[in-house]
Amino acid sequence: METITDLNTKIKKNKNNKLLKKLWEQRYLYLLLLPALVWVIVICYAPMYGLYMAFVNYTPTGEPFFKGLLNSKFVGLEWFRYFVSSPDFYIVIRNTLAMSLLTLIMSFPAPIILALALNEVRSIFTKKFVQTVSYLPYFISWVIAANIFLTLLSSEGVVNNILKTLHLTDSNILFFQKGEYFWWIIAFANTWKVMGYNSIIYLSAIAGISQEQYEAAKVDGANRIQQMIHITLPSLKPTIVILLVLAIGGILNAGFEQQLLMQNNAIMNYSDVIDTYVYRYGLQNGMFSYASAVGLFKSIISFVLLIIANYSAKKLNDQSLF
Repeated sequence: METITDLNTKIKKNKNNKLLKKLWEQRYLYLLLLPALVWVIVICYAPMYGLYMAFVNYTPTGEPFFKGLLNSKFVGLEWFRYFVSSPDFYIVIRNTLAMSLLTLIMSFPAPIILALALNEVRSIFTKKFVQTVSYLPYFISWVIAANIFLTLLSSEGVVNNILKTLHLTDSNILFFQKGEYFWWIIAFANTWKVMGYNSIIYLSAIAGISQEQYEAAKVDGANRIQQMIHITLPSLKPTIVILLVLAIGGILNAGFEQQLLMQNNAIMNYSDVIDTYVYRYGLQNGMFSYASAVGLFKSIISFVLLIIANYSAKKLNDQSLF
Protein backbone atom coordinates (compact mmCIF):
# COMPACT_ATOMS: atom_id res chain seq x y z
CA MET A 1 0.00 0.00 0.00
CA GLU A 2 1.41 3.37 -1.06
CA THR A 3 2.03 5.97 1.58
CA ILE A 4 1.22 9.69 1.25
CA THR A 5 4.93 10.41 0.75
CA ASP A 6 5.11 7.93 -2.13
CA LEU A 7 2.03 9.50 -3.76
CA ASN A 8 3.50 13.00 -3.47
CA THR A 9 6.78 11.80 -4.97
CA LYS A 10 4.93 10.14 -7.84
CA ILE A 11 2.83 13.26 -8.54
CA LYS A 12 5.94 15.47 -8.48
CA LYS A 13 7.73 13.10 -10.86
CA ASN A 14 4.81 13.18 -13.29
CA LYS A 15 4.76 16.98 -13.22
CA ASN A 16 8.50 17.10 -13.93
CA ASN A 17 8.10 14.69 -16.83
CA LYS A 18 5.27 16.78 -18.29
CA LEU A 19 7.39 19.94 -17.95
CA LEU A 20 10.38 18.33 -19.67
CA LYS A 21 8.13 16.98 -22.42
CA LYS A 22 6.61 20.42 -22.97
CA LEU A 23 10.05 22.06 -23.07
CA TRP A 24 11.23 19.52 -25.64
CA GLU A 25 8.14 19.98 -27.81
CA GLN A 26 8.67 23.75 -27.82
CA ARG A 27 12.45 23.62 -28.13
CA TYR A 28 12.50 25.62 -31.38
CA LEU A 29 10.51 28.44 -29.81
CA TYR A 30 13.00 28.60 -26.94
CA LEU A 31 15.86 28.68 -29.44
CA LEU A 32 14.23 31.71 -31.07
CA LEU A 33 13.95 33.28 -27.61
CA LEU A 34 17.63 32.65 -26.83
CA PRO A 35 19.10 35.69 -28.73
CA ALA A 36 16.70 38.05 -26.95
CA LEU A 37 17.53 36.45 -23.60
CA VAL A 38 21.28 36.83 -24.25
CA TRP A 39 20.72 40.47 -25.25
CA VAL A 40 18.80 41.23 -22.03
CA ILE A 41 21.48 39.58 -19.88
CA VAL A 42 24.40 41.29 -21.63
CA ILE A 43 22.85 44.75 -22.07
CA CYS A 44 20.50 45.06 -19.07
CA TYR A 45 21.85 42.89 -16.27
CA ALA A 46 25.60 42.45 -16.83
CA PRO A 47 26.34 46.21 -16.49
CA MET A 48 24.64 46.24 -13.06
CA TYR A 49 28.00 45.48 -11.44
CA GLY A 50 28.65 49.18 -12.01
CA LEU A 51 26.15 50.00 -9.25
CA TYR A 52 28.98 49.38 -6.83
CA MET A 53 30.45 52.65 -8.11
CA ALA A 54 27.67 54.52 -6.26
CA PHE A 55 29.10 53.35 -2.92
CA VAL A 56 32.77 54.16 -3.52
CA ASN A 57 34.82 57.21 -4.44
CA TYR A 58 35.88 56.12 -7.91
CA THR A 59 38.35 58.19 -9.92
CA PRO A 60 39.93 56.91 -13.17
CA THR A 61 43.67 56.49 -12.63
CA GLY A 62 44.71 54.79 -15.86
CA GLU A 63 44.71 51.30 -14.36
CA PRO A 64 42.23 48.61 -15.52
CA PHE A 65 38.64 49.54 -14.73
CA PHE A 66 37.78 46.59 -12.50
CA LYS A 67 40.97 46.96 -10.53
CA GLY A 68 40.43 50.68 -10.08
CA LEU A 69 36.79 50.16 -9.05
CA LEU A 70 37.61 47.49 -6.47
CA ASN A 71 40.50 49.50 -5.05
CA SER A 72 38.40 52.67 -4.67
CA LYS A 73 37.61 53.91 -1.18
CA PHE A 74 34.25 52.68 0.12
CA VAL A 75 32.08 55.61 1.25
CA GLY A 76 28.71 53.89 1.79
CA LEU A 77 25.74 56.22 1.40
CA GLU A 78 27.82 59.38 1.38
CA TRP A 79 26.99 60.28 -2.25
CA PHE A 80 23.26 59.79 -1.63
CA ARG A 81 23.40 62.12 1.37
CA TYR A 82 25.35 64.64 -0.70
CA PHE A 83 22.68 64.61 -3.41
CA VAL A 84 19.73 64.95 -1.01
CA SER A 85 21.41 67.82 0.84
CA SER A 86 22.53 69.54 -2.38
CA PRO A 87 20.80 72.82 -3.38
CA ASP A 88 20.20 71.23 -6.79
CA PHE A 89 18.08 68.42 -5.30
CA TYR A 90 14.89 70.47 -4.99
CA ILE A 91 15.27 72.04 -8.44
CA VAL A 92 16.00 68.75 -10.23
CA ILE A 93 13.22 66.81 -8.49
CA ARG A 94 10.74 69.67 -9.01
CA ASN A 95 11.49 69.90 -12.73
CA THR A 96 11.41 66.13 -13.20
CA LEU A 97 8.07 65.70 -11.44
CA ALA A 98 6.53 68.77 -13.10
CA MET A 99 7.42 67.62 -16.63
CA SER A 100 6.47 64.02 -15.92
CA LEU A 101 3.12 64.87 -14.37
CA LEU A 102 2.21 67.31 -17.14
CA THR A 103 3.25 64.72 -19.72
CA LEU A 104 1.18 62.06 -17.95
CA ILE A 105 -1.87 64.32 -17.79
CA MET A 106 -1.59 65.18 -21.49
CA SER A 107 -0.16 62.04 -23.07
CA PHE A 108 -2.03 59.32 -21.18
CA PRO A 109 -5.60 60.13 -22.27
CA ALA A 110 -4.55 61.35 -25.75
CA PRO A 111 -3.93 57.90 -27.32
CA ILE A 112 -7.13 56.56 -25.76
CA ILE A 113 -9.14 59.39 -27.32
CA LEU A 114 -7.35 58.91 -30.66
CA ALA A 115 -7.99 55.15 -30.64
CA LEU A 116 -11.67 55.65 -29.83
CA ALA A 117 -12.00 58.24 -32.59
CA LEU A 118 -10.22 56.06 -35.16
CA ASN A 119 -12.43 53.13 -34.21
CA GLU A 120 -15.47 55.19 -35.21
CA VAL A 121 -14.07 56.18 -38.63
CA ARG A 122 -15.72 54.18 -41.39
CA SER A 123 -13.62 55.38 -44.32
CA ILE A 124 -10.63 53.01 -44.67
CA PHE A 125 -8.57 55.64 -46.55
CA THR A 126 -9.20 58.33 -43.92
CA LYS A 127 -8.44 55.91 -41.09
CA LYS A 128 -5.13 54.78 -42.62
CA PHE A 129 -4.14 58.36 -43.46
CA VAL A 130 -4.76 59.57 -39.89
CA GLN A 131 -2.95 56.54 -38.46
CA THR A 132 0.09 57.16 -40.66
CA VAL A 133 0.25 60.87 -39.82
CA SER A 134 -0.15 60.23 -36.08
CA TYR A 135 2.41 57.39 -36.00
CA LEU A 136 5.08 59.30 -37.94
CA PRO A 137 6.38 61.53 -35.07
CA TYR A 138 7.34 58.45 -33.03
CA PHE A 139 9.94 57.50 -35.65
CA ILE A 140 11.44 60.98 -35.85
CA SER A 141 14.58 61.40 -33.75
CA TRP A 142 14.57 63.96 -30.96
CA VAL A 143 17.27 65.90 -32.81
CA ILE A 144 14.81 66.62 -35.62
CA ALA A 145 11.78 66.97 -33.31
CA ALA A 146 13.61 69.46 -31.07
CA ASN A 147 14.58 71.57 -34.09
CA ILE A 148 10.96 71.56 -35.26
CA PHE A 149 9.80 72.98 -31.92
CA LEU A 150 12.70 75.45 -31.73
CA THR A 151 11.76 76.73 -35.18
CA LEU A 152 8.01 76.86 -34.60
CA LEU A 153 8.37 78.63 -31.24
CA SER A 154 11.15 81.02 -32.19
CA SER A 155 10.57 84.77 -31.97
CA GLU A 156 9.80 84.87 -35.71
CA GLY A 157 8.27 81.39 -35.86
CA VAL A 158 4.88 80.22 -37.03
CA VAL A 159 3.32 80.23 -33.56
CA ASN A 160 4.22 83.86 -32.88
CA ASN A 161 2.98 84.89 -36.32
CA ILE A 162 -0.35 83.17 -35.73
CA LEU A 163 -0.75 84.76 -32.30
CA LYS A 164 -0.07 88.22 -33.75
CA THR A 165 -2.41 87.61 -36.68
CA LEU A 166 -5.20 86.68 -34.27
CA HIS A 167 -4.33 89.77 -32.17
CA LEU A 168 -3.68 87.58 -29.11
CA THR A 169 -0.35 89.29 -28.55
CA ASP A 170 1.30 92.50 -29.75
CA SER A 171 4.91 91.39 -29.41
CA ASN A 172 6.84 88.19 -30.00
CA ILE A 173 6.84 85.72 -27.12
CA LEU A 174 10.27 84.32 -26.26
CA PHE A 175 9.12 80.80 -25.40
CA PHE A 176 12.63 79.47 -24.78
CA GLN A 177 13.67 82.39 -22.62
CA LYS A 178 10.95 81.94 -20.01
CA GLY A 179 11.28 78.88 -17.83
CA GLU A 180 7.57 78.67 -16.96
CA TYR A 181 6.82 77.80 -20.61
CA PHE A 182 9.42 75.06 -20.86
CA TRP A 183 7.53 72.43 -18.82
CA TRP A 184 4.47 72.80 -21.07
CA ILE A 185 6.57 72.67 -24.23
CA ILE A 186 8.19 69.40 -23.14
CA ALA A 187 4.83 67.90 -22.14
CA PHE A 188 3.28 68.84 -25.48
CA ALA A 189 6.33 67.57 -27.40
CA ASN A 190 6.24 64.23 -25.57
CA THR A 191 2.51 63.88 -26.23
CA TRP A 192 2.85 64.74 -29.91
CA LYS A 193 5.66 62.23 -30.33
CA VAL A 194 4.12 59.15 -28.67
CA MET A 195 0.37 59.68 -28.99
CA GLY A 196 -0.08 57.90 -32.33
CA TYR A 197 2.21 55.00 -31.52
CA ASN A 198 0.64 54.36 -28.11
CA SER A 199 -2.81 54.33 -29.67
CA ILE A 200 -1.85 51.06 -31.40
CA ILE A 201 -2.12 49.28 -28.04
CA TYR A 202 -5.66 50.53 -27.50
CA LEU A 203 -6.70 49.82 -31.09
CA SER A 204 -5.46 46.25 -30.64
CA ALA A 205 -7.48 45.93 -27.43
CA ILE A 206 -10.57 47.34 -29.18
CA ALA A 207 -10.13 44.84 -32.03
CA GLY A 208 -10.36 42.03 -29.46
CA ILE A 209 -13.78 43.11 -28.18
CA SER A 210 -16.54 40.69 -29.20
CA GLN A 211 -18.79 42.14 -31.92
CA GLU A 212 -21.74 40.35 -30.36
CA GLN A 213 -21.76 42.94 -27.58
CA TYR A 214 -22.13 45.76 -30.09
CA GLU A 215 -24.84 43.89 -31.98
CA ALA A 216 -26.77 43.30 -28.75
CA ALA A 217 -26.41 46.98 -27.87
CA LYS A 218 -27.77 47.98 -31.29
CA VAL A 219 -30.78 45.75 -30.77
CA ASP A 220 -31.39 47.52 -27.44
CA GLY A 221 -31.28 50.87 -29.24
CA ALA A 222 -27.85 52.09 -28.09
CA ASN A 223 -26.21 54.69 -30.34
CA ARG A 224 -22.47 54.89 -31.13
CA ILE A 225 -21.62 57.09 -28.13
CA GLN A 226 -23.53 54.84 -25.74
CA GLN A 227 -21.75 51.79 -27.17
CA MET A 228 -18.42 53.54 -26.66
CA ILE A 229 -19.22 54.45 -23.05
CA HIS A 230 -20.80 51.14 -21.97
CA ILE A 231 -18.85 48.60 -24.07
CA THR A 232 -15.58 49.95 -25.48
CA LEU A 233 -14.29 51.87 -22.46
CA PRO A 234 -15.11 49.13 -19.88
CA SER A 235 -13.39 46.58 -22.14
CA LEU A 236 -10.29 48.81 -22.28
CA LYS A 237 -10.11 49.11 -18.50
CA PRO A 238 -7.53 46.30 -17.92
CA THR A 239 -5.22 47.76 -20.60
CA ILE A 240 -5.63 51.30 -19.24
CA VAL A 241 -4.86 50.22 -15.66
CA ILE A 242 -1.70 48.30 -16.64
CA LEU A 243 -0.36 51.16 -18.75
CA LEU A 244 -1.18 53.64 -15.99
CA VAL A 245 0.76 51.52 -13.47
CA LEU A 246 3.77 51.50 -15.81
CA ALA A 247 3.44 55.26 -16.38
CA ILE A 248 3.41 55.96 -12.63
CA GLY A 249 6.41 53.67 -12.15
CA GLY A 250 8.30 55.71 -14.75
CA ILE A 251 7.26 59.10 -13.38
CA LEU A 252 10.92 60.06 -12.79
CA ASN A 253 11.78 59.31 -16.42
CA ALA A 254 11.02 62.83 -17.59
CA GLY A 255 13.31 62.43 -20.58
CA PHE A 256 16.83 63.36 -21.58
CA GLU A 257 17.26 64.18 -25.27
CA GLN A 258 14.41 66.68 -25.46
CA GLN A 259 15.60 68.64 -22.41
CA LEU A 260 19.24 68.54 -23.48
CA LEU A 261 18.47 69.72 -27.01
CA MET A 262 15.97 72.48 -26.13
CA GLN A 263 17.43 73.87 -22.90
CA ASN A 264 19.69 76.90 -22.57
CA ASN A 265 21.39 78.75 -19.73
CA ALA A 266 18.50 81.18 -19.32
CA ILE A 267 16.06 78.43 -18.33
CA MET A 268 18.41 75.89 -16.74
CA ASN A 269 16.55 76.11 -13.41
CA TYR A 270 13.42 74.89 -15.20
CA SER A 271 14.90 72.47 -17.73
CA ASP A 272 17.37 70.47 -15.64
CA VAL A 273 16.02 66.99 -14.81
CA ILE A 274 17.60 63.94 -13.17
CA ASP A 275 18.93 62.48 -16.43
CA THR A 276 20.54 65.71 -17.65
CA TYR A 277 21.90 66.27 -14.12
CA VAL A 278 23.51 62.81 -14.16
CA TYR A 279 24.93 63.44 -17.63
CA ARG A 280 26.43 66.78 -16.60
CA TYR A 281 28.05 65.56 -13.39
CA GLY A 282 29.01 62.12 -14.67
CA LEU A 283 30.36 62.69 -18.16
CA GLN A 284 31.12 66.41 -18.22
CA ASN A 285 32.45 66.88 -14.66
CA GLY A 286 33.90 63.39 -14.23
CA MET A 287 32.07 62.69 -10.93
CA PHE A 288 31.25 59.11 -11.89
CA SER A 289 30.42 57.82 -8.41
CA TYR A 290 28.13 60.74 -7.69
CA ALA A 291 26.32 60.33 -11.02
CA SER A 292 25.92 56.59 -10.36
CA ALA A 293 24.42 57.30 -6.94
CA VAL A 294 21.91 59.78 -8.40
CA GLY A 295 20.95 57.28 -11.11
CA LEU A 296 20.53 54.51 -8.54
CA PHE A 297 18.45 56.84 -6.36
CA LYS A 298 16.12 57.43 -9.30
CA SER A 299 15.81 53.70 -10.02
CA ILE A 300 14.98 52.85 -6.40
CA ILE A 301 12.28 55.53 -6.19
CA SER A 302 10.83 54.36 -9.53
CA PHE A 303 10.72 50.78 -8.26
CA VAL A 304 8.93 51.84 -5.07
CA LEU A 305 6.41 53.88 -7.08
CA LEU A 306 5.78 50.91 -9.36
CA ILE A 307 5.08 48.61 -6.39
CA ILE A 308 2.74 51.16 -4.79
CA ALA A 309 0.87 51.81 -8.04
CA ASN A 310 0.53 48.10 -8.74
CA TYR A 311 -0.72 47.39 -5.21
CA SER A 312 -3.21 50.27 -5.39
CA ALA A 313 -4.52 49.12 -8.77
CA LYS A 314 -4.97 45.59 -7.46
CA LYS A 315 -6.86 46.77 -4.39
CA LEU A 316 -9.07 49.31 -6.16
CA ASN A 317 -9.77 47.63 -9.50
CA ASP A 318 -8.56 44.05 -9.09
CA GLN A 319 -6.21 44.73 -12.01
CA SER A 320 -2.47 44.65 -11.67
CA LEU A 321 0.76 44.26 -13.60
CA PHE A 322 1.98 41.37 -11.40
